[in-house]
Amino acid sequence: MILITGATGILGRVIALELLKKGQKVRAAKRPTSNIEEVRESFRFYTGKPDFYFEQIEWVDIDFEDLMSLEAVLKDVEEVYHCAAKVSFNPMAQKELYKNNSEFTERLLFAIDPAKVKKFLFVSSVAVLDGFNDQGEMDENSDFNAKLDHSDYAISKYISEMAVWRASAEGLNTIIINPGLIIGSGNWQHSSGTLFRQMSNAFTFPGSTAYVDVRDVAKIAVELMERNIFGQRFIVTSENVKYKHIADKVRRHFGKKPAKLVPNFILDVLPIVSTIFGWIIPIFKLASKANIETVRSDSKITNKKIRETLNYQFIPIDESVDFHLKNYAESIAKSKS
Repeated sequence: MILITGATGILGRVIALELLKKGQKVRAAKRPTSNIEEVRESFRFYTGKPDFYFEQIEWVDIDFEDLMSLEAVLKDVEEVYHCAAKVSFNPMAQKELYKNNSEFTERLLFAIDPAKVKKFLFVSSVAVLDGFNDQGEMDENSDFNAKLDHSDYAISKYISEMAVWRASAEGLNTIIINPGLIIGSGNWQHSSGTLFRQMSNAFTFPGSTAYVDVRDVAKIAVELMERNIFGQRFIVTSENVKYKHIADKVRRHFGKKPAKLVPNFILDVLPIVSTIFGWIIPIFKLASKANIETVRSDSKITNKKIRETLNYQFIPIDESVDFHLKNYAESIAKSKS
């Protein structure tokens, strides 16, 4: 049996589908309030047999704060894909981020018996990476630097990684993957599922980030587990692309003019405004120094290690955006009809 936490998320659902296509038995952990029918609906984007695969999933409710619940969910499980996480760069979400990411990861690992669970894959993020190699790129050796400003999301993921490394040292076979910004279909109201709605705004930022298609992340995660490549981390990104490039593609799809860049002088002022007024007007906290630096920087992230390890060829980002943007537009049109 294979357990997937966060199975209703944009990545967890596609990992589940990838495993089901290979004939594996999948137990999908979810919150009691999760809408699993939305997962069934999203499967139609990825397979011609959405109902066939969806009905093979064993859905279970999980309570990360209850050890007995965790032990019950882990019964007869030999492999775990830990995808459950909260993704937010809003400083107001600080407590939720540490609870849902760091604490829940630690509790899950505490409940795991390494003699029964043979493999554990943790989905982290490129947000934890700091520093550059000789080519001016971030790679798997770009370790988190606590002296730099980071979002609470990045810190919560770093703490989670440390818990996974400790479990690895204690005998659990672990793999860590660090995806970039995941582009996928379905789950439009959460995490990276909101990408196309945000990118349709009139203004965008001057920086860039590393994007990756959800299908690539799922296939790579499964293949790493199949090959038993333990005790390592792998950056999983396709390309480093400007925010404006993606924003213009999205806006063009909906018949809008190209996005305008937020002027640099405004980006210079926003962190000051955040510091002075953030405690009065919470929305200003989004303009923290760490967040502004992220959206204006052009940090390059290399995927060389995973490409060479698996001889993997990524879906080009333009192709990925076209595919998922079409699905998004169809979903919006369907919801309005």
